[in-house]
Amino acid sequence: MTVDVEDYFQVSAFEGHIDRAQWDTLSCRVEVNTDRILALFDAAGVKATFFTLGWVAERYPALIRRIVEGGHELASHGYAHVRVTQQQPAEFRADVEKTKYLLEDIGGVEVRGYRAASYSIGAGNLWALDELGEAGYRYSSSIYPVRHDLYGMPEAPRFAFRPRGEASILEVPITTLRVAGKNLPCGGGGFFRLYPYAVSRWALRRINDGEGQSGMFYFHPWEIDPAQPRQTGLDLKTRTRHYLNLGRMESRLQALLGDFAWDRMDRVFLASKELS
Repeated sequence: MTVDVEDYFQVSAFEGHIDRAQWDTLSCRVEVNTDRILALFDAAGVKATFFTLGWVAERYPALIRRIVEGGHELASHGYAHVRVTQQQPAEFRADVEKTKYLLEDIGGVEVRGYRAASYSIGAGNLWALDELGEAGYRYSSSIYPVRHDLYGMPEAPRFAFRPRGEASILEVPITTLRVAGKNLPCGGGGFFRLYPYAVSRWALRRINDGEGQSGMFYFHPWEIDPAQPRQTGLDLKTRTRHYLNLGRMESRLQALLGDFAWDRMDRVFLASKELS
């Protein structure tokens, strides 16, 4: 179970509508929404991994400490949600090092995991995984093995693998289901809000029971917040992707927490010797 800790105005789909220079002038809702998620997890007895922006950590250090104190894993989502496809290797390395040190300083724990903004690591920039390994990360969850207009590496393995050889960082892709020769997304986010809950439950059970694999689910704090400020001037695709079924997300999430067993990424995917 994973959470990408970012606010509603930081999503990639809004890049052309909200400038990063405006972020500090906007109404932030990430702290209260993440606290709601922590309460949901606590009620369900679930521990999760929180891929957190450095920008959020700097402004809400007490939230970071609450995540750690709750027994959850603290991981990196980069500093300011810049896609890896928009960065050069040196720029990317500086970003992931800065965010790792920042999170570790605030949280008081080692940060082992990284998730790229908008799953922006793929066939064209696998060098980023080498940079992550050199920066001290143990695993990444940044490749989505699907075809999508914003991201995707459909030829990638569907389950945890080492893209750069046995000595490289571990990559844990977002969960997909193989149907009619295609990978269908079933790991959360907008697709979880789009599909009826019964479809998502069926797909994850196929992954667990039919393929004997752990599913990997993700969502964002803004997805349980239908009262968030609405942006104007969005095209239909962007508006639909962001706002579809926000009012149903929390109840679906509660059902999901009860229907499956969940844990932190490091406990599920890292070898025990890496956790020592």
